[in-house]
Amino acid sequence: MFNASLRAVRPVALRATRSAQLSAIRGLSTTSAVRSDHHPPAIFGPGAKPGEIATDEQQATGLERFQLLAEIQGVDAFDKAPLDSSRVGTLEDPIKVFSLDTERLVGCTGSPADSHDIHWFQLRKDKNRRCPECGSAYALDYQGHPHEDVHHH
Repeated sequence: MFNASLRAVRPVALRATRSAQLSAIRGLSTTSAVRSDHHPPAIFGPGAKPGEIATDEQQATGLERFQLLAEIQGVDAFDKAPLDSSRVGTLEDPIKVFSLDTERLVGCTGSPADSHDIHWFQLRKDKNRRCPECGSAYALDYQGHPHEDVHHH
């Protein structure tokens, strides 16, 4: 009886397996690139001409290229200024930490600055955090895209 039920199900299982294999193959097939007028920023340099050694501007890619192009324009690409340590942040008035991402790593050295060893903690846009040493409260001042947090893996 078991064999008879397997024989009845076999054609359906084979069709399902075949369609799953075809869809997997199609998912990996190559097609022509989608064209539009909107181009993402160039994160790759043009490279060097044959026979020449590339300069930093020609070969830099990704964040290194972003930082290099910002320095050429006289702009600070990354905010490396220290946070406000003239006061202790409270839950009602926390120290705001600018971020274009939904989370950021923060290091607290106390108030006044360097009054205790540095404590690192993860700050997220949906929850304020307190330093375990001095109790200073921090809040993420999220300035990114409203739907940006869906891409995290």
